[in-house]
Amino acid sequence: MGTMPTATIVAIVLAVVAGIVVIAAAAYLAVRTLRRRRLAEQLDRRDDDQVHYAFIVNPSKPQAAERKRHIKQFCKAKGLTEIEFIETKLDKDGRACAKEALAHGADVVVAVGGDGTVRTVASAVSGTGHALGIIPIGTGNLFARNMGIPVDDIDAALSVATSHGSRHVDMGRLTLLDDPDSDHGHAFLIIAGIGFDALMIDDTDPELKKNISWLAYFVSGVKNLFAPKYHGSVTIRSADGSSHTIKGLAFRTFMAGNCGQIPFFSLMPDASYDDGILDFEIIDTSGGILGWANLFGDVVHQTITGKSGSSPLSTNSSIDNIQGVSAEIMLEKPALAQVDGDMLPVTRHIRFDVERKALCVRVPEVDPDLSATGIIPPIK
Repeated sequence: MGTMPTATIVAIVLAVVAGIVVIAAAAYLAVRTLRRRRLAEQLDRRDDDQVHYAFIVNPSKPQAAERKRHIKQFCKAKGLTEIEFIETKLDKDGRACAKEALAHGADVVVAVGGDGTVRTVASAVSGTGHALGIIPIGTGNLFARNMGIPVDDIDAALSVATSHGSRHVDMGRLTLLDDPDSDHGHAFLIIAGIGFDALMIDDTDPELKKNISWLAYFVSGVKNLFAPKYHGSVTIRSADGSSHTIKGLAFRTFMAGNCGQIPFFSLMPDASYDDGILDFEIIDTSGGILGWANLFGDVVHQTITGKSGSSPLSTNSSIDNIQGVSAEIMLEKPALAQVDGDMLPVTRHIRFDVERKALCVRVPEVDPDLSATGIIPPIK
């Protein structure tokens, strides 16, 4: 019996791979369609909330003008008459706009933009008892995704924002302790950090980000793989009031997470946005490219297993996860810091804190067991 020609084997392999891709794509589309149908049925059962809405719009987003027109049409069709629009400016961020909206008597403040707009609006709404709505039109929309808010269906997102159904979530704060002009802690809803993660975000090409979305961060990351490590000390306070200090700490990045999920990967599998606790992650590598390759394996390991920490196979990288309610870091030299992808000034001395369930967010799915309390979980 003759052997099968190489070309035939290759063709068969390619056909099998193509078949797997087609099946996976069909399954994905089927699940997506089912979820959309399920969401539509749920939203049909929700009551519109006839209150004063303030839409905070980031006009720099390409879809901003079109979304503003769409929102007006949606509200008119729903009979929502108490609406106003406030646009962010270079000298007027979402926080200032949200404060203005609340001063005008807004009951629900709706952030129309990306994660940056959402976090700055949330910074002002947090602790007021007023609800935050989200119409995601950014690049990542990570917080909206973690809340189950549709990122590709504006009518569904508007229905969520303008109808009854909310969940109370934690608000993280990063305070620059060595900045005398800082008058508030910078809010974060996803991940804040100092070190390599901030350097990577700061060095990302805005045009490349527009073209390839969040993948642009990886391009920037590769460019900064050989940046020096950071050195200092950190004190982490636990929920029981005890504290632990690590001196002589060397790391690539130190992050505090409220939500640990990003597209395709889990950076902090244990992070929960309503447990009153922040997940602190200390990441380090050695051995050049080998260490970074090991770190990538660690992240993949976390994503697959759902467990925080390094892979058992890692030799040149480490991911240490510690939970607490606050962390204070003192560095030997100033470094860049970031909150949800927004850059902060260089700093040596910072503190992370958490405000438990301080933010009320309008979300899609109501759990029957919790519907009476108004505190509801997002779609899983």
